[in-house]
Amino acid sequence: MGFITGMIVVDMEYKLIALDLDGTLTNSEKRITPRTKAALMEAQKRGVRLVLASGRPTFGIMPLAKELELARYGGFILAFNGGKIVDCKTGKTVFEKTLDPALVPTLYHEAMQAGMQILTYKGEGIIATSDKDPYVMEEAHINQMPVLQANAFLNDIVYPINKCLIVGSPAPLHDLELRLSQRLKHEMELYRSADYFLECVPLGIDKAESIGKLIDILGIKRQEIIACGDGYNDVSMLKFAGLGVAMANASEDIRQLADAVTLSNDNDGVGQIVEDYVLTPLS
Repeated sequence: MGFITGMIVVDMEYKLIALDLDGTLTNSEKRITPRTKAALMEAQKRGVRLVLASGRPTFGIMPLAKELELARYGGFILAFNGGKIVDCKTGKTVFEKTLDPALVPTLYHEAMQAGMQILTYKGEGIIATSDKDPYVMEEAHINQMPVLQANAFLNDIVYPINKCLIVGSPAPLHDLELRLSQRLKHEMELYRSADYFLECVPLGIDKAESIGKLIDILGIKRQEIIACGDGYNDVSMLKFAGLGVAMANASEDIRQLADAVTLSNDNDGVGQIVEDYVLTPLS
């Protein structure tokens, strides 16, 4: 079974696979490898639902949803770290929670004082405090979205919004995360989706919470879920799923808390798990 470790229920018939995107489903070139795509397409043909669960905005997830034909097979997009769930077959939003506008000035001023940049999303584009910052441009590249530099960020935002993203060098961003976590405790959620990305989302929003709402609608049990991820914003769904799988490229502490560890995102880790625990038992 390749490089897979952990205690795994091998006789479970899994009905839903929740996948983080960057560092998990896609490789370092932000593409789904042929082996992984083939495994996921076969799983869907056998009736398994796919959920693309990411901090990305809906627009940034849609190309991968189309590539995997989620509309045809009844899959879902879980965007903004769980802040919005979209049924790909109908195009309808089945759940959404937006950010309290009263909290955004605090995020903005704290980011500016720390020498960071902050961004949110406006239609099919990104509105940011800088259109030259390398971390802002990384977010634009990941989502294939244009960046508009705000003249006055707080005035240029079009509400409602699902999240803000603060970006910057890892060490000072970590310090800012600690300050904001203390200052905004019980008011919003903060997650690190990458060393240089700090997700700022509504209180009570995380991937597990939203997956829980979705499976209630679908009539699926949490034991029937496989979740794969590599980042700290994936931890909740790894713990929630019947089989929580960390990628080999995840940090050591994330790998330790997962039920299993698979190959890296550059070595078909998702494909390996799907082949061994969805396709093989039914062959």
